[in-house]
Amino acid sequence: MKVRQKRIDFLRPATSMFLMFLLFFGCPDLHAADHSPNLNAGSDVNVPAIAKDVEETAPVLVAAAEKSSDEYGDVTEEGATSISTATGKKPSDEYGDVTEKEIGSAPVASAGKSSDEYGNVTEEEAGGGEGPRIADPVEPFNRAMYHFNDKVYFWVWKPVARGYKYVVPEEVRGIFSKFYENLKAPIRIVNNFLQGKPGYAGLEATRFLINSTFGVAGLRDCAKECFGINGHYADFGQTLGKYGVGFGFYIVLPLLGPSSPRDAVGWLGDWVLRPQTYTGSEWFSPDSIGLYIHEKVNDTSFHLGEYEMIKGAAIDPYVAMRDIYIQYRTKLIEQ
Repeated sequence: MKVRQKRIDFLRPATSMFLMFLLFFGCPDLHAADHSPNLNAGSDVNVPAIAKDVEETAPVLVAAAEKSSDEYGDVTEEGATSISTATGKKPSDEYGDVTEKEIGSAPVASAGKSSDEYGNVTEEEAGGGEGPRIADPVEPFNRAMYHFNDKVYFWVWKPVARGYKYVVPEEVRGIFSKFYENLKAPIRIVNNFLQGKPGYAGLEATRFLINSTFGVAGLRDCAKECFGINGHYADFGQTLGKYGVGFGFYIVLPLLGPSSPRDAVGWLGDWVLRPQTYTGSEWFSPDSIGLYIHEKVNDTSFHLGEYEMIKGAAIDPYVAMRDIYIQYRTKLIEQ
């Protein structure tokens, strides 16, 4: 009897381990989802990758923002490369190889037009495409902080992220991204609920439960890959905006980048909901700050070159970054 009991005691944990192994590695076969998921953060939350990182870290973290399971809107390395190489050979006429016959008919077609040959656009209509604006009463300080962050990016952050990318394989960095996105699930759960979206809050809670168990602490986005459950982005700054709290004014924070009083308070609120915050005895312990820095370095490694493209294409990079920030945050609140 003792021998039989020992065999039973051995078979129980062995059977459990075998089932967990089967669920984890056989997970993609359980659902007809994408079998080669993007390693970056989410595509189904409608969060623009570049703008997301602008919000959190300005130039330092503009390549990002939040990551990870490809559910929160990040651009893949292949996608970032294709942006810079998308200029193919143009035809002789860059507007479509217009023939001589078509050129000859152009004056006739334009007869009777006013001096504005592109549709008599009024000043009111021209001004209507300007988009949202934000007060910038401390622009000299903001510009100084922008240039400070810019130097930090090129002198420190980019070299570190480039070395990290060289040393750590893409597959491993993708696992880290999924892990950090899973840890940020409480932020999305609470804020979706506060915004009156209990359905989205429930989806995020379900994703968190599945990924924390079958996904082995979030190392794999099994909720999406196995069951097709996509998340919905939300943060506390967005929640405040939903309740009518305005931006206040524009401010560039050292290292963190573009923000506003409302979103700065929102960032602190989200920090409280991060499990990493409680790894030490203080709110901003070395452990929690270290994990945050690693999360951002890992995220930036997927987006090297994107900030440079924004800066190179802008007449005034400071204004460009400010516009990206305000448009992105306004869109989040309106959706």
